[in-house]
Amino acid sequence: QVQLVESGGGLVQAGGSLRLSCANSRSILSFNAMGWFRQAPGRQRELVALISSGGSTNYADSVKGRFTISRDSRNNTVYLQMNSLKPEDTAVYYCAARRVGVSTSSFGSWGQGTQVTVSS
Repeated sequence: QVQLVESGGGLVQAGGSLRLSCANSRSILSFNAMGWFRQAPGRQRELVALISSGGSTNYADSVKGRFTISRDSRNNTVYLQMNSLKPEDTAVYYCAARRVGVSTSSFGSWGQGTQVTVSS
């Protein structure tokens, strides 16, 4: 059973930065993608960023140029560096892993989430 443990959330002022970490109990290279999702109150969960096993990355338009996803394969950890944070980035952020498939609905393993709150 895969365990994903997020850390690094918190309260930050607008314009500030946070770095989220996701520790995977298994080799992250055994998954075809690792991703970060977020869910704000009253809104659907959305994909923020993903990194494929080959190292390619994709971002939601709303975070392009501000967020960076990266990985440390040796330590089976995925990171989300978030800069120039805005109040609309406030959400619970979830780490997820995908073994097969190509769609966002194919992510089958999830962490417990970490709260990110950006004050104006």
